Amino acid sequence: MVIALEMGWRHLLFENWPVDPGVIEAHLPPALEVDEYDGSAWLSVVPFTNVAVRPKGVPEWAGVALPEINVRTYVTHDGVPSVYFFSLDAQGIASVIGARCFHHLPYYYARISLEGVDGKVHFDSRRRHPGARPASYEAIYWPTGDPFAAPEDPLGRFLVERYRFYTESPAGSLRYTDVDHDPWTLYPAAAEVETNTLLRADGFAQPTADPVHYYSPGLDVVAFPSRRLADGA
Repeated sequence: MVIALEMGWRHLLFENWPVDPGVIEAHLPPALEVDEYDGSAWLSVVPFTNVAVRPKGVPEWAGVALPEINVRTYVTHDGVPSVYFFSLDAQGIASVIGARCFHHLPYYYARISLEGVDGKVHFDSRRRHPGARPASYEAIYWPTGDPFAAPEDPLGRFLVERYRFYTESPAGSLRYTDVDHDPWTLYPAAAEVETNTLLRADGFAQPTADPVHYYSPGLDVVAFPSRRLADGA
């Protein structure tokens, strides 16, 4: 990322599986350590939409929308809880090219639709990136209970209260980006997942445990410029 960006993250599902830490460790750069909760590493799929994506300081009306779905896990470096992305599928061709070339993020172009119907979110993503492994995700998800503050819930805090993410560039350098936003508000959620081949495309077997689902209506975010790990992380 070469400049700071402002955006909104909206209509998120956090679909989270506990997995053996060794499974995650085998997919991480050596500088990162698996972060565990209750003895497990966690693998998550997160569908949502970005809104009003724009350079920091540009008026909100000038931003663009970018529906997205990512596959992520939870890591630490020097004790800082962080996120590591395995893949990010997004709708906008120009945004995907920019993210890959300048922001060092493993984005893939996909055809994505997100629609709210009777209090439920209908999400459908089909990867169309040239040369990439096919990957699809189709689900309906919705909140099922009362909202709660993520920092007050141990598992919720572990999964979402993270303000740094790491990616590995095509050249092999490890990069990180810091983000700033208010604490998350989460809801317990349910999901009917018709198709999910994202994990397989990223080299993972489908976890055997039942997933834990959270929903969030979203929040506003500032993402700061990407930096190489050697530059002072």
